[in-house]
Amino acid sequence: MTDWQKPKLMGVLNITPDSFSDGGQFTSVESALAQAEMLLVQGAEIIDVGGESTRPGALRVSLETEQDRVLPVIAAISQKFDVDISIDTMNGQTARKAVEAGANIVNDISGGLADPEMFSAIQDLDCKYVLGHWRGHSDQMDSRAVYSDVAREVVAELAEQVSMAVASGLSRDRIIVDPGLGFAKDIHHNWDLVNRLDELEKIGLPVLVGASRKRFLAHALSPKDPASVSMPRRDLATAVLTALLLQRKLWGVRVHDVQATSDAIAIVQALKQQERAQ
Repeated sequence: MTDWQKPKLMGVLNITPDSFSDGGQFTSVESALAQAEMLLVQGAEIIDVGGESTRPGALRVSLETEQDRVLPVIAAISQKFDVDISIDTMNGQTARKAVEAGANIVNDISGGLADPEMFSAIQDLDCKYVLGHWRGHSDQMDSRAVYSDVAREVVAELAEQVSMAVASGLSRDRIIVDPGLGFAKDIHHNWDLVNRLDELEKIGLPVLVGASRKRFLAHALSPKDPASVSMPRRDLATAVLTALLLQRKLWGVRVHDVQATSDAIAIVQALKQQERAQ
């Protein structure tokens, strides 16, 4: 086994009625706070708050709707808990208001492509920026899942957006990259990318991976009917995959069930400690 660094656990908190796995569960400030507390108890170091579903086929929501959903929750979490808060948004205006409300990470799955004002909106703020690989909104991304070499193309496209962000005034040391598993990628693209995550190290920036509950995991468990795979089974698959990926240099992993992944990491950590002791 190679040396490794324990990745940060980013717990997902969707304030949406239509997210694919937990839509409608945490739409009030009270229920969102209760879920945030549970994620923290399970070991989350970052709470990732999102107000717009990015599941395949999801419709866009207005800025006002997104902000009405997320800003009160971010403010409440910031006031009640000592934890890093991430705003999951593609909109620069929402990102800025979320940081002002208490968030200190902007998680943009579009990597600045959805909103040309994203980089300028957060340039002067004290926050990290997660730059995801993306080729189009939910209603377009499946048709854009065309690659000759998915890992090389994802790395090249991420590197280009990083350069754009830096040119716009965002310091490089604030940027984290995300390969965008599930976004404009089919089942085989996702597995190829996961298998070659080490190629993202060429960019020279921290890496966040978000495989949690995604279709390519369900497809591995039930190729004929991925939609039938329950969320608990997907959570176990996520934890197993995370354990296998700990040989990579990951800054963080974004998950819905923090406990399962935290347990998987703890087992790998125990094995590592025993290895070092010998």
